[in-house]
Amino acid sequence: MPRKKALSLIAAASALTLGLTACGGGGGEDGGGENEPLQYGYVLPETGDLSHLGPPQISAAQYAREQINSAGGVLGAELPEMLTGDEANDAAQATEAASRLIDQDADVIIGAAASGMTQAIMDTVTSAEVVECSGSNTAPGLAEEDESGFYWRTAPSDLMQGPVLAQKIAADGHQSVAITYRADDYGEGLANATADALEQNGIEVTFNEGYDPNASNFDSVINGIADAEPDAVVIVAFEEGVQVVTGLIEAGVSADQMYGTDGLNDETLAEKVDAEDPGTVSGFQGTAPDNGGDDFIDDLTSFDSDLEVFQFSGQVYDCVIVTALAAEQAESTDPAVFVEEIAAVSKGGTECTTFEECRDLIADGEDIDYQGVSGPLDFNDTGDVTSATFQIYGFDDEGVHSKQDEITVDAESGE
Repeated sequence: MPRKKALSLIAAASALTLGLTACGGGGGEDGGGENEPLQYGYVLPETGDLSHLGPPQISAAQYAREQINSAGGVLGAELPEMLTGDEANDAAQATEAASRLIDQDADVIIGAAASGMTQAIMDTVTSAEVVECSGSNTAPGLAEEDESGFYWRTAPSDLMQGPVLAQKIAADGHQSVAITYRADDYGEGLANATADALEQNGIEVTFNEGYDPNASNFDSVINGIADAEPDAVVIVAFEEGVQVVTGLIEAGVSADQMYGTDGLNDETLAEKVDAEDPGTVSGFQGTAPDNGGDDFIDDLTSFDSDLEVFQFSGQVYDCVIVTALAAEQAESTDPAVFVEEIAAVSKGGTECTTFEECRDLIADGEDIDYQGVSGPLDFNDTGDVTSATFQIYGFDDEGVHSKQDEITVDAESGE
C-alpha cells in the first residue's frame, strides 16, 4: 500500500535525520530500509460534555508511551511526544483534530472516546492509512462499518456487556426491569442489548425509553419509570446520569434497585449525587469493561496523581501497547504494514503481559499472545475484541466505589 501522505521538504529532512539515528530492528517501511519513530496522537475529549472521559484515557496513553520508552522504544527508537487533539463531543471539531494529526504524520490515532465521534472521523483517518484504535467505543456494529481494516477497538461491543448486566440482574432476583438511556448510538445499542438479554432470561422489560442527554431535565423518563413500578432500573448514561439517579431517588426509587453501565462507573458518583450524604447511593451497582487490575491502577495513579476516575484507562493503555507490538512484529513503523499484525499479536502465541516481555519474545522469533491489562483482547478480523473482562462495581453505605467481582467473556465460545 502507498504511504499515507507525502512529507514536506522540511519534514522529510527531519524524518531522514531521525531515521539515520534510530534504525529499526532489521526491517524498514517495507522491510528493507530504516524506520521512522512510531508517532502516536490522540483525539479525545479535553473539553465538552464528555470531558470527564478525557483525563483517564489521555493519562493512560501517556503512561503506555513512557513504559515503551523505558523499555527502549519501538524498533530501537523512542516514541516522540504524543500529538494531541480535542474531540469535544463535536463532529466538526473532532474531524479537524484528526485531519491535523494526519498532517503531522501520526501513524496511530488513539480515540475517539465517543462512538459517535469515531463515526465522524473514521473515514478521514482510515482513508489516510493511519491506524485508529479506541479504548472506549462500544456501539454495536461500529467495527464492521470500517472496510479498510485500519480501525480497531479494545473496548468490547455492547453486545457483550448487555448479557453480563442482564445476568447480574437475574442473579439478584429481579423479575421486572425499566431501562432508560441517552438517545445516541452508545445508549440505544447497550439498552437494546440489555433488554434482549433480560427477556431471554425470562425477565419482563416494563419500560425502555431514551432521553436527550442535553435536556434541561429528565422528568419524562423519571415519571415513566416510577409509573412502571419495576423491581430494578437500568440507566445507560454518562455525566447526565447523575441527574437521572437523583431524580429517581426523589421519586422513591432506592439506589439498591438501580444498575448502571460503564458510563456511570465513576469513583466520584456518590459525591455528585449527594455531597452531604454520599451513602445515598448505597447499593447502586453496575457493569463496565474492566479498567485493569489493582497493580495497573496503582501504577497509573503514581504516574498521574491527579486522576480520580479511571474509566477506559486500561483499554486505552492496551491500544498503545498492542499497536506498538504489531510494529515490532512487522519490523516496520509504517501503519500500512504493521496493521496486518495487530490481530496476530493478540492471540495464538506465547502469553505475555508487558511491552518489554512481549517485544523480547518477538525478537526471539516467537509468536505472542498479548494479555492486556483490560483483558485477553483476542481481536477478530474486523477489529473487535472477542474476549473481554467486565467488572461488577458498586457503592457501599458510605458511598465508596469498589470493584465487587469480574467476569471474563469469550464472544466466540459463548462463555
